[in-house]
Amino acid sequence: MQPAPRVRSTDARPAYNNYFVSREQAIVSAVTADREARIAAAVAAWPSGVRLADAVTEAVVEQYTNTGEREHKALLLITTTTALRKAFLDTTAGIEPPLTAVIAERLDDPGAHTARVLAASVAAAVRIALEDWLRPSGNAEAVRNLDAVGLVVPSGSLPDRLRAALSPLAPAFDAAERR
Repeated sequence: MQPAPRVRSTDARPAYNNYFVSREQAIVSAVTADREARIAAAVAAWPSGVRLADAVTEAVVEQYTNTGEREHKALLLITTTTALRKAFLDTTAGIEPPLTAVIAERLDDPGAHTARVLAASVAAAVRIALEDWLRPSGNAEAVRNLDAVGLVVPSGSLPDRLRAALSPLAPAFDAAERR
């Protein structure tokens, strides 16, 4: 029995689905592309005499807040669309692998156990800061269920929220550097 001949599809959907789970993920990817690598590169660029906690915090704040015009417009679309907002929040986990590598190198952590824990903690802190920044005020049910909310106007300073969320990690970074 011969296999059926392969028919070349002109539909772009199969290729699209190979890279993105959803349309929302594809849109968010256009805004967040390479952010994780830029954060890791920014941390690596800081001199070794600078506290690792400070290097990580400043790299995260810069990459999440210093956006160009195109990214700013896309971020506005993301913050006003429930499905895009959820996909945007889900991207925070992507910071772990490149940040683990740079933290492991800085700490001379060959097994990268400590680096992985610290990088995962940074990803969680960033997600919490973004959720707080995007959280609507007022309706108690809407505050508990960010996904159900339609229009959200970001509140407060994102850099301040990121710094506040990352600050509890400073003692762990300091302890890891003292080892």
